Amino acid sequence: HHGNGTEAIFIDRPDVLTISLHQENNFPFDSGAVTVQGDGAGKGYNKNIPLPPGAGHDMYLYAFDQIVTPALRQFKPELIVIASGFDASGVDPLSRTLASADTFRQMTRKTLALADELCQGRVAMSHEGGYSELHVPFCGHAVIAEMSGFDVDAGDPLGERMIKNESNARVRAFHRELVDEMAQELT
Repeated sequence: HHGNGTEAIFIDRPDVLTISLHQENNFPFDSGAVTVQGDGAGKGYNKNIPLPPGAGHDMYLYAFDQIVTPALRQFKPELIVIASGFDASGVDPLSRTLASADTFRQMTRKTLALADELCQGRVAMSHEGGYSELHVPFCGHAVIAEMSGFDVDAGDPLGERMIKNESNARVRAFHRELVDEMAQELT
């Protein structure tokens, strides 16, 4: 869900870039719009990326590449802190997105590479959401394994289901257009 608490804390600060990649109109229902980009001195330092229900692996990684990566490169952080919410999991009772453990693994891999490039590898992550007792452990394991370089893969018993539920090529292209529009609005 939208990183509303983090946004509220830093909304007017130009020294902290906040980025929230979340399902649109999920929770809280009236927050997380792409148009909320900061207040006062913090204008432009809050990036909301509200994805439509049904967004999955492809859309999360595409949004990361098109919006998160350029925003971090432009900001040049001293440290990247991730409030990792696994409620984007395809079986989470809160959201209707289709992220798999591999989605979280790949976003972690991309974040670590950016941290190496931008801030001497300084990255911290905290678990901040995810309500599927069945799937959160696999998502969390994927992230921790990626961060630690641990080569034991716990797999994802629902990964194949997530792939089969992923949108077809036509819908993925439409989703990418939405992300491209958000990227333009957030620059």
